[in-house]
Parts: sequence; C-alpha cells; structure tokens
Amino acid sequence: MSQFQVWLLPLLILSVTTALAIPLSRYLAWIMDGRYRGPAFLRWIESRLNTGPQSWSQYAIAMLLFNTLMFVFGFVVLSLQRQMPLNPDGKGMLAPTTIFNSVISFLTNTNLQHYSGEQCFSYFSQLFFVCWNMFLSASVGFCGLAAIIRGLRGDKHMGNYYLDMWRVCAYTFLPASLIMGVLLMADGVPLTLQASAKVATVEPGAMGPDANGQVQEKQEIARGPVAAIIPIKHLGTNGGGFFGANSAHPFENPSAWSNFLTVMNFCLFPFALVLMFGRMLKQRRHAWVIFGVMMTMLIIFIGWAVFWDSLRPNPALTAHPAIAGRPAVPALPVDQSLGNLEGKELRFGTSAGPTFAAATTAIACGSVDCAHDSLNPLAGLSPLTGMWLNCIYGGKGVGMINLLLYLIVGVFIAGLMVGRTPEYLSKKVEAREMKLAMLALLVHPIMILMPAGLFAATDLGVKSTNNPGPHGLSEIVYEFSSASANNGSEFGGLNTGWGLNDNPNPAPYSRPWDIATGLVMLFSRFIPVIAPLALAASLAAKKPTPFTVGTMRTDTFTFGCLLFGTIILLGALLFLPVAVLGPVAEHFGPIPFGG
Repeated sequence: MSQFQVWLLPLLILSVTTALAIPLSRYLAWIMDGRYRGPAFLRWIESRLNTGPQSWSQYAIAMLLFNTLMFVFGFVVLSLQRQMPLNPDGKGMLAPTTIFNSVISFLTNTNLQHYSGEQCFSYFSQLFFVCWNMFLSASVGFCGLAAIIRGLRGDKHMGNYYLDMWRVCAYTFLPASLIMGVLLMADGVPLTLQASAKVATVEPGAMGPDANGQVQEKQEIARGPVAAIIPIKHLGTNGGGFFGANSAHPFENPSAWSNFLTVMNFCLFPFALVLMFGRMLKQRRHAWVIFGVMMTMLIIFIGWAVFWDSLRPNPALTAHPAIAGRPAVPALPVDQSLGNLEGKELRFGTSAGPTFAAATTAIACGSVDCAHDSLNPLAGLSPLTGMWLNCIYGGKGVGMINLLLYLIVGVFIAGLMVGRTPEYLSKKVEAREMKLAMLALLVHPIMILMPAGLFAATDLGVKSTNNPGPHGLSEIVYEFSSASANNGSEFGGLNTGWGLNDNPNPAPYSRPWDIATGLVMLFSRFIPVIAPLALAASLAAKKPTPFTVGTMRTDTFTFGCLLFGTIILLGALLFLPVAVLGPVAEHFGPIPFGG
C-alpha cells in the first residue's frame, strides 16, 4: 500500500465532515435559538415541556433531576430483564454491580461496557435502555453548551433544560438517525426482532461439544434491531456496541463505506457545535480559531497513530532481545511492509484502525474497530492523550465546554503576563471564574490518576491485567481515562466483566472495577458541566468592558497559538509522568513473548 493510500482515508474523513459541519452549524443555531416554527402538535408538546426561564442553578437542578429519574428507570429495566418482553433468546439478569456500572455508563454518555451486548442484553434492554439513553444522555452536553452560550452573550436566563432536551432530540438527533439508519440498512446492517439464527456449520461437529457433552453441528449467530441503534451510537458520540466486537463486527460495520460513515458520524456534531458556538455568540472568527486549534490537534493525533502503527512494524514480530538470560531470538521472517496488522480489521485498509482509534478517543465517542491493546506502544499514546486532554472536539458540547476551561486559564495567564485584568468576550475574568474553571479542569486528572494509582499498587489492578509491566499499567490507566473522559472505549487486556448474574466464572475483581469506574463516570460527567454553567452565569452578571488598544483579541492566529500552548502545557504537567511510565517505557523496554 502506498503512502498516499495510507493518508487518503483520514484526510477524506476530516475534509468531508468539515464541509458538512458548516451548514449543520447554521441549522443547530437556528434550532437552539428557537427561531423555528414547527407543526402545531409539536408546538403543543413544547408548551407542556417549557416550565419557563431558568437560572444557571435551576438549569443544573433540572438536569440532575432528569438524570436521576433516568437512573432509576434504567436500573429497573436491567434488573427485570428476564421478565421483560422482546427477549426471544431468554437473557437473564446481569450481576448487580454490572447493572450499577451499566446504568451510570449509559446515563453519562460513556457507554463503557463490562459485558458483551449480544450475550447479556435482550432486545427490550437494547431498545428501551441502550437506545433510549443514547438519545437522552447525548443531549446533556449539547444542552449544557447551549445554556453556557446564552450566559456568555449576556442573556437574562440560561434557557430551559427540558425544552432544550426536546429540541436536541426531536429536531437534530432523530432526523439525522433516520437518514443514517436507512443508509446503514442499505449496506447490510440488520434490523429484526427475531431470535438468534441457528446455522449449520460447514464441517459436522465443528462447534465441539456443548455443556451437556453433545456434539454441536449448528452455530448460533446473534442479530437484532442493530440498525435502530448504530446511527445514534455514533451521531450521539455514545460508542456502546450492540455486539462485543463493536464496530469491528460485520453486522455493525459491514464495509469500508459504513466505516467511513461511522467515523464521519461521530465527528459531525462535535465539529458543527464549535461553529454553532460562534454563530450564537456572533463571534464566527473566534469560533474558527478554536476550530483550527482543535483540528490541528486532531490531525497531529491521527498522524501520530498512523505513523507509529500503519507505517511501523510490530516490534514483537521483527526482533526479540534476550530476556531473563535467554539468547536473543533472530528477526522473524514476517512481511510487515504494511505496518502492524495485529488486532486490525483489514476490510477497511491498514490506516483505518489507527485513524479510528485516534478520532474515537479525541471525539469522546468510544466506538472501536480495532484492538487498542494491539497498537504499537507509541501509537497507543494517541488515544490516551486524546482522552487526557478531553477537548479536541470531544463529545457533543462537552468538548467545547472543556476547551472553554483551557481558554479561560490561557486568557488569565496572558493577562497576568502583561499586567492587565484578563478579559473574555468583554467580561473581566476574576477570582470566582478561575476557581470554577480550575474545579472543572482538575476533576478529570484526579478521577484518572487517583484510582489508577490505587488499583496499580494493589491486587485489584495487578491481578486483573493480562500483561506485566508498563503495558499492564497502560491498561489500568486507559480504563480510568476512558471512564473519566466519558469515552467508553476499552484498551483491552483487563478482566473487569462479571456479565450475567449466574456467570459461573466471573473475573475475580470485577465488582471493584464496576463500582470504581461507575463512580468515576458519574463525577466526571456532571461537575465539568455544572461548574462552567456557574462560570458563564458569573460572566453574564458583569458589565461589558469597552474594547481598547490593550484588549486581547480572541480571533487571531496569536490567540490560537496561546490556546494551543495552554492545552499542551497543562496536559503535559498533568499526564506526562504516567505517559512515560506506560507507553514510553514499553516502547524503549524489553518485549516479552505474548506481551
């Protein structure tokens, strides 16, 4: 494969998605500003949902109350799965801690899965728990960003949470999901409520004996209402797979065309929301500067992953140094001109896996089409760093909210450097705003590094990994990074799943992993949304300062460099040590067989 072919896919995805995001941003601003006039029956629904203007605290309380009800609903659905309809394969109840983890996971738009969907969830659970949450949880960050924008432009109120939720679901996610669902069904994604198919194998007895010692001659192929879930899985940057193999499964991702649509779908709304931010604030040049900073980082991360994985061989196959007194093993006669092919879905091309891995973690989607555990060590830095920074477009709305926190810190530092009170959008940034910004920023590294350190230092983590040394540390850190970033992707290699309650052989430390990651997801979801709401309301209450020669412009290349430098500097200060102990140490260290 030529260099041109390797780089064509990521360039095509980014350019097409950017072109589509421009008109979509105009539509989103039109919807969230309420400048539309829908049919009479929809207006009737909106009038019942609209409880009136809300302050930032009322908006936050409404959001928390709504999500509390969703938690109770989800817990009931999963607890009563055996008794619910649409269960043709007779799925039982999940373990209680796995229910707790799964409910929080889908509630927080994380979709971290300590189970395999086709083995553990009935069709009722897939439709009325998974799909339902994918629409509603994906709207939380979207609504939060819209409320923050209203505060930044000086509106008297932050909007109404219930009305914003309706607008996002009914006028954006639902029509977009219908369009993408039709395209995916045309490409072969199934949509059925029939039970799993029993298919005769080519070779009699190829399946081996079953639990009763009888020879199996039929294979059971899981299926279901897949096409109803996959569109919102990606458009809502949810990422939870209908199947355990996620987007590497041919029923979720049948072809190179569906793979292209998949990556474009989870990039589309995060791209468009940055431009919507500029339209609603009437600061389009400022939004394009932010968009450029995010795009630069995304290109760097995708390029880094492709370079170190698609253009570099698997070091465990090319050479093997002497280990524990054994003689060095000569280079194996393996053709690796196509790069590291371990754990890759090669239907989509050699660069598709690293491109998908870098984009799904930077965008906070969590869908995967390759094994991140099999990426070359330095290539694995790309998905980890995307989740650590958590502001490179990020999930819908939340990525832009997180970048605003870095922006406020950068503006504050720049103001101190020139001896002038920092300002953002003609409002002074003072002690209260900085405290709120730092509160929201520091939650993320605390929720990653503290539990990761605890688990790595005890049997909770050490005996849950399949790989020793730096790679095992990367597995542990990745799990908590994914939970805290509300990403949901898995590095692999960890034994964290209990699965069904009657599982005779659960992972030994699955309960602590369920509870710890569940709490991390919960705190890391709502604190970084609520604190910026209070920050925006604080700025809204201040009088605008006049624009002078000394005012720092936020729509210039210089400001973009300041913002980029702030993100990289803070990210390095927070996460560089653990990066060196994990992927970097693995790259320069010995390569054990099977490691």
